[in-house]
Amino acid sequence: MKALVLTGSTLKLDEHYPDAKPKAGEALIRPLLMGVCSTDIELCHGYMGFAGVLGHEFVGIVESVADKSDKAWVGKRVVGTINCVCGSCDMCQRGLQEHCRDRTVLGIAGRDGCFAERFCLPVRNLLEVHESVDDDRAVFTEPLAAAFQILRQLTVEGRPYITVLGDGRLGLLCAQVLTQLNGTVRLLGKHTDKMERCEKWGVKHRLASEVGLRADQDIVVDCTGSSEGFEMAMKMVRPRGKLVLKTTVAEDRPMNLAPLVINEIQVIGSRCGPFPEALSALRAGTVDVISLISRRMKLSDGAEVLRAAKQPGVIKVLVEP
Repeated sequence: MKALVLTGSTLKLDEHYPDAKPKAGEALIRPLLMGVCSTDIELCHGYMGFAGVLGHEFVGIVESVADKSDKAWVGKRVVGTINCVCGSCDMCQRGLQEHCRDRTVLGIAGRDGCFAERFCLPVRNLLEVHESVDDDRAVFTEPLAAAFQILRQLTVEGRPYITVLGDGRLGLLCAQVLTQLNGTVRLLGKHTDKMERCEKWGVKHRLASEVGLRADQDIVVDCTGSSEGFEMAMKMVRPRGKLVLKTTVAEDRPMNLAPLVINEIQVIGSRCGPFPEALSALRAGTVDVISLISRRMKLSDGAEVLRAAKQPGVIKVLVEP
C-alpha cells in the first residue's frame, strides 16, 4: 500500500509499504481525509525519535475488525483518539490512560500513523461521526479536542485576562475555545493575514511585536511551536498567574526558568483532549474550522505535503487519499 514514511530525517512516499493488518481488538481504517499537524513537522526534525508512517489527524471508514464482537463498527465513519493504551498499568487504573506507561501513539510513538491507504487503531479508540459533520470539519477533531483540554485543566476565578500566543493552527483553535470562559481573550501572532479570521469570531488580536511584556496576564497559552514563545509567555504572565504549554519542539536550547519560581507561576502542560466535546462543537457549529483550511493535497504528493504546511501564510493542509 502507499504510505508516507519517516526514516531518520528522510520522509518519502513508499508505494509498497506492508499492508496494515488489525490485531486483536483493532479496526482497519480507510482514511477519507487527513490533516497535517505541527507535530508531524517536528517529528521530521527528530522529535520523539519516531520512525514509521506519519499522521494522526483523520476521518475515515472502518473496513474490517479483528474481533467478531466488534463487527458493528464496520462501515461506520469515524475519528479516533491517538493514545493506544494497555488498560492495566498504574496510570490506566487511575484514569490517566493518556499517560499509560506502555502506550503507543498513532503516527508519533511506536505505531504507524494515518498517512497511508489503510491503518489500524484499537476499536475502543473510535468515535462515530454524526452525518451532519462533514469530512472537512471532522478531520479537525483531534486538534480541536486538544484545545478543549485547556478548559478541563483551568480553574478560573473572576474575569481573567487571557492571551494566546501563536497564530498557527492550534493557536487559532484555542483562541476560539477559550472565549467560552468568562474572560477577555486576545491572540498575539506574527501574521496579520492569519489573525484576520479573529474578526468574525470576536477575538481581539495584535502583532506580538506591538505588545509590551508587562507581566499582567492572568493566563497565557503558548501555541507558538517554539522555545522563544515559552520565554515570551513567562514575561507576559502575572505573578501567581497560569502558563499553559501547548508547544512541543525538537529544539534543545538552554532557558532561564528562575522567573517561574520568583513569580510563583503555575505551569500547566496540556496535550490530548476530549473528543466528544470537540465533536459536539463541530456539530453545533460553535467553532469555525473551515476558515483554517489553506490547501488540499493528495497522499501521492508525498513529502511535499509537509513542505507545503511550512510555507508562509499556510494554516492547515488537508490530505486526500
